[in-house]
Amino acid sequence: MRSIYLFHILSAILLFKSGCNEKKQTSSLEYKGRLEAAGLCMNYTISVIEGKIDTSKIVAQWTDEVTKKQYSQVFKLGNPCSFPDKIKQGDEFYFQIDTAKQADCAVCMAYYPTPSKSLNIKVINK
Repeated sequence: MRSIYLFHILSAILLFKSGCNEKKQTSSLEYKGRLEAAGLCMNYTISVIEGKIDTSKIVAQWTDEVTKKQYSQVFKLGNPCSFPDKIKQGDEFYFQIDTAKQADCAVCMAYYPTPSKSLNIKVINK
């Protein structure tokens, strides 16, 4: 009886410990970004203005078809439902890339041009 009890305790500890290792949600790298274009239906374009980001994850040069304005080092916001409302077009903020599974949410389907690459990010309060 005692060995069964000990087995259950050890199993629970191992399961808990393995679950903790799988919860890595964001990279430890921080970047500074700016919300460049706040298109309708949360079609947001963000530029990386500080930090060395993997260039395969962003678009080096992009032109907004509507405004004809050109941007460097940009990406489309991939997780609009977790982006803070307080950040407005032109605002700068710090963020990490978020690799966690994103929650589903309703976003309208209207089109506004965005870069071809998107990233899920987590805004960091500083």
